[in-house]
Amino acid sequence: MIKRRKTIAVRAGAVKIGSSSPIVVQSMTKVPTVDIARCVRQVNHLVCAGCRLVRIAVPTRADTAAFAKIVQKVTVPLIADVHFSPNRAIEAIEAGAAKIRLNPGNIKDTKSIHRIIDAAKMHKTAIRIGVNEASIRNLKTQDVPAKKRTALMLKEMKKYVALFEKRSFTQLVLSAKSSDCQRTIEINRLIAQTFDYPIHLGLTHAGLPEDAQISSAITLGALLAEGIGDTIRVSAAADPLVETQIAKQILIALGMYGPAEPHIELIVCPSCARAQVDIARLARRVKKNLPDINKPLRIAVMGCIVNGPGEAADADLAICAAKKKAYVYRKGRRITIVSESRIIPELLKQLKNL
Repeated sequence: MIKRRKTIAVRAGAVKIGSSSPIVVQSMTKVPTVDIARCVRQVNHLVCAGCRLVRIAVPTRADTAAFAKIVQKVTVPLIADVHFSPNRAIEAIEAGAAKIRLNPGNIKDTKSIHRIIDAAKMHKTAIRIGVNEASIRNLKTQDVPAKKRTALMLKEMKKYVALFEKRSFTQLVLSAKSSDCQRTIEINRLIAQTFDYPIHLGLTHAGLPEDAQISSAITLGALLAEGIGDTIRVSAAADPLVETQIAKQILIALGMYGPAEPHIELIVCPSCARAQVDIARLARRVKKNLPDINKPLRIAVMGCIVNGPGEAADADLAICAAKKKAYVYRKGRRITIVSESRIIPELLKQLKNL
């Protein structure tokens, strides 16, 4: 079992963030914030997919005005993503943001930061300090060499956190991101060693879904396996539901998806010359027919005697397929043999019993 790094507890609305609470999956809306109806629909879809926090960009005054209306129409705590404008941050706090994200790379004025802190205190709003490698690079002057950017990100984080601590504000979540996997791992290890605040994990942008799932699994998986990370987002050029699915799969693979969060883990034999059926096709049929389940379950679809019985022993329900038939196991005990045409009906029957 992975031992998570100990952190202070931070609350974003009804959601607790920190080592004593389950890791929180979040994503970000990708429709115009001022299109309130579409934004609300996307937030609700993300909640159904497993998001417990949803972030919304508020670059303009019209966006923060829309944000205030969206807050009233959804059940999940919302995060306002703020860049450049202290006024947008305060407007979002007053609009009901459970948490705001600030970027030290583009909000630097101390007096403005103090105003934001005071507003957040008054409204009990959490704040994420999100340092991005891209934002600390001053392209108008000599650029920072890649090998020095990790140290610069840590330096910026220390300066920013100090401003909050001097004003006795500790409802902070920290994040430091790069598009580079190795630098993201390095900076988050340093932040975990330096601070005891919860950490939000992610890459600044991980690419198309087929690429994002690899780089995110490597980066987030490495840190989570070390016990680092309290909220996560996969930043993919895709529907945010895809981001959520990838994030959940990373947590499930590490055994870190909370028991209170229902999910099905589908284990599938990779198949080989021993298989007498098309395992991939059968597994897709199983996945397609799985009903909504309100409890964690492990289901195995296997194709031969080498791994089949062993996986069946660890699964809540297992199908070990042979030529024109399948052996069905429940919690390691073989309960029946069915014909190929009866596999899906039998699966559904046994799921209902579970």
